[in-house]
Amino acid sequence: MAQEWLIEIVKGAGKFFLHPVFYYLFFLAAILGVSRVKRERDNFHVRAENAYFELRQLLPLGLLIGLVLSLISIAAGLVIPLETIVFTAVLTVLWSFTTKIRWMAPAYTLGFAFFATIFAVEQKWPLPSFFTSISDTKPSVFPAIAVLLALLLIGEGILIFKNARKGTSPKLIKSKRGQRVGIHEVKRLWMIPLFLVIPGEVLKSPFEWWPVFSIAGHSYSILLVPFAIGFFQQIQGNLPIDAIKATGKKVIWLGSIILLLSIAGYWSPIASIAVVTIAIVSREIITLRQRMADENRPFFFSKRNHGVMVLGIIPQSPANLMGLKVGEIITKVNGIHVHDKIGFYEALLKNRAHCKLEVLDTNGQIRFAQRALYEGDHHELGILFVQDERNRGSEAV
Repeated sequence: MAQEWLIEIVKGAGKFFLHPVFYYLFFLAAILGVSRVKRERDNFHVRAENAYFELRQLLPLGLLIGLVLSLISIAAGLVIPLETIVFTAVLTVLWSFTTKIRWMAPAYTLGFAFFATIFAVEQKWPLPSFFTSISDTKPSVFPAIAVLLALLLIGEGILIFKNARKGTSPKLIKSKRGQRVGIHEVKRLWMIPLFLVIPGEVLKSPFEWWPVFSIAGHSYSILLVPFAIGFFQQIQGNLPIDAIKATGKKVIWLGSIILLLSIAGYWSPIASIAVVTIAIVSREIITLRQRMADENRPFFFSKRNHGVMVLGIIPQSPANLMGLKVGEIITKVNGIHVHDKIGFYEALLKNRAHCKLEVLDTNGQIRFAQRALYEGDHHELGILFVQDERNRGSEAV
């Protein structure tokens, strides 16, 4: 029996590369990277991370999360109808056309696919013949979808907490008072490949080559399905790492609560409708509350009288190697007090071979950072500051 499962899992994994969403997510991640670089160059005349950064974040952590969630879903005996998987894929593509990347999160793709599945059954939509009508299957398929949504919400929260805080993108905007201020933006796309058990009758007729095995007289297939996780957040009133970690924790808690509530669906399948509705509405509330709370805070990245605040750091630059961090304030350069970019650069030129900075860190503690400057080093240190509008943005200094 174990060998049979292993064979079917290997075959199901091979079909993963036939799923169009797999390639579509790579395409979208590449677009996100190019558009971010273009915006950063417009703001700062230099980019922070390169255009491949979003592509590099697409899969690594998602693979690990997908493996864990796959083991849980198979062990729990979740059986997901093919209709739901197809509707999720269609909604993933449709929501991407809105250009709102966060709509590609599970609450909006799998959540609405859940209702599309119900309507397809109730309204007897004329679906292609290779779909299995789930009207005659066990009602447990509906709470199974709710459980799957809860698991993906937990996975989304982990990705936000662990990955979204990396490489946040600095951005320049105008405040309501017309001043030039900085914010940070995260626009990220991840993929969670998930092994799912599907009723075997779904694919037996049109695709005789599809892996099908039998459990207790019922036929099932194993399929590796790519789920998209889209995330977007702007941060103006706090350190990016703190704001993003807070959002990740809230999404993890939401997924955990939905997981507990979804169990009620096995006693009353109609409860699954309420649970999925709660998941969609609550996920939207998390986003709206974060946005409203952030907008009510003063701008964190604004010009300071007692120094210059670090808005961004270019990777592998001298500033990065000196351990400078976003949100820190540089008060002295080579022993000279600085208050703006011009003063910073003039103080930097006092010693072309060595740089010593006095830094006020994010905990309000003074520390020193210094480094010898070598030929071939980034001559502008690689720090991004908020810059007066007359200079058309901020450059690396």
